[in-house]
Amino acid sequence: MNSRIRIYWSSAMLAATLLICGAVAIAAEEDFATLVKRLQNEKPEFAKRHQALLLERYDLVDRPAQDVTMSNGKPVQEGVRARLPSGMTWEKLAAMTPEDIKSKNLWPAGFLPLPHPHHEAGGMVFPQPLIDETKRQTGLDLMRFDLDFDLPQHLLPEFPAPIYLTTRPDLGDVSQGKLVTLRNFNELFKDILNPKQLEGLRLLVTPFPQQQFNATEDRRSLLAHQGVACFDCHANGHTNAATHTAGDARPNEYRHRLDTPTLRGVNIQRLFGSQRALKSVEDFTEFEQRAAYFDGIPADASRKGTNILERGSQVHFMAEFQALLDFPPAPKLNILGKLDPAKSNEKERRGQEIFFGKGQCATCHTPPYYTDNLMHNLKVERFFKEITINGRKASADGPIKTFPLRGIKDSPPYLHDDRLLTLEDTVEFFNLVLELKLNEQEKKDLLAFMRTL
Repeated sequence: MNSRIRIYWSSAMLAATLLICGAVAIAAEEDFATLVKRLQNEKPEFAKRHQALLLERYDLVDRPAQDVTMSNGKPVQEGVRARLPSGMTWEKLAAMTPEDIKSKNLWPAGFLPLPHPHHEAGGMVFPQPLIDETKRQTGLDLMRFDLDFDLPQHLLPEFPAPIYLTTRPDLGDVSQGKLVTLRNFNELFKDILNPKQLEGLRLLVTPFPQQQFNATEDRRSLLAHQGVACFDCHANGHTNAATHTAGDARPNEYRHRLDTPTLRGVNIQRLFGSQRALKSVEDFTEFEQRAAYFDGIPADASRKGTNILERGSQVHFMAEFQALLDFPPAPKLNILGKLDPAKSNEKERRGQEIFFGKGQCATCHTPPYYTDNLMHNLKVERFFKEITINGRKASADGPIKTFPLRGIKDSPPYLHDDRLLTLEDTVEFFNLVLELKLNEQEKKDLLAFMRTL
């Protein structure tokens, strides 16, 4: 039995065990102490299952690129991390048709949908640095007793991320290298925001009840909890790669793992929410709690204490602050969002030609912000047979929003569900999906250009 089959068999057995345990728990009406004990006992086995999947799919080693950093200096990881099937190369794979790749089961496992760290359980999960710093500053503990975040820290965005404001570009990073929380937001921003914006920021760092973090006895925090703040996932208005599962699909195995998107440049975007049904950041801010916070379950939202925000004096203020969050500086770009020939090198300029030409990237990612504010269906299911892996059914993703590429090197991992760990992975993924047949030098040039954005 090969390793992939073992993982799938283990996944199926664990899923069956979970369903049986769940049925027993409901029948017995578990009290909180029993729930904690059961889930803590199950935690190691599910963690082992998920880590086995990650190691089968990816090279997770810490391999920083030379002389390439995020905006505040964290090294950018380099190299394609998705593992290929035995005996296969990226060049051989790119020469095949989608039908051949599917029939021969050669689609890289790392390009399949990535499950949540415990997909059957789902819910918000935070990286450890965010948990530690939030607890140090505020005393609030965002640790779950039933599962931990899964991806290594070197593959995540820098923490805490810098904050750039459209109103004060002269100040550079206004966070002063600190994680912005309810404890320090006023001190940091009282002299650079107006009172309405400052109140909006206060609300963005205020915890509100959430499905796993609240005061009910089916929560996943050991202590009764105030909840989760917007900036716990969108740390410093950027992202820390916190994840959960989208609330817009059922049954559970069809729910997408969600990568927290950055809020940088949210003022130029027009589609929001995992269904992209919300058309303004005000809409998203108002309805986020009743949707994503509570997995799209209105009864849970009411029972667990959702905080209904008032549109005129709360939602509007929160949205106004979010609209100030700017992209990081891109010194090699001109005012139209393309390379300044005097500041860029030949490799970057060749990459720009590929981006706007053979690579077809600009079909969706148009300058200056490198988004078309639309959704596109990549139909990646052309390349693989539907299969359930660790509770997540690998199937059609459907239409996905075109996220801006400005500042993209600051926002790993990539795609809507974190399945692409590096920009090199994204190049190989789209080379296959769009059937581009880029050669090795063209891939390197394209990567060099994207790092300038």
